[in-house]
Amino acid sequence: MGQTTLGDDEELFGEAATEAREEVREHVRAARSKLPTAEAVWETDADNVLGALNGLSAALDTGEAVEELRQARKRYVLAERAGAFDGDDELTDELEELTELVETLETARERVGALTTTVPQLRGQLQDVHDADADEAEA
Repeated sequence: MGQTTLGDDEELFGEAATEAREEVREHVRAARSKLPTAEAVWETDADNVLGALNGLSAALDTGEAVEELRQARKRYVLAERAGAFDGDDELTDELEELTELVETLETARERVGALTTTVPQLRGQLQDVHDADADEAEA
């Protein structure tokens, strides 16, 4: 095989950079498709606050989106160090925005998880206080 069949280093680098950008884009698209929908996060069929919180926690689950984003970021970091993304600010911005969104979802889910624990405890404490008031009023 001669040089014309294999291509020179610049040509090969260009092809590899194009392939790397496409792999990152594919993982970004996959991550977006695995994120919860706006409706899932906003709407509820719960009968009480605890049910709403549990539903919200489930809706905020980033699950497979995190793995797809991780794969996108791995490929991006590797290709970026090779200079494959020079001038591709749109993809860089898209990856950063998606990362921020996933982090926000994870933070929200943690907060909802804390409320899921706190609200039943608070309910029990409030019931105890009001039961004690009712017992004192009867006495």
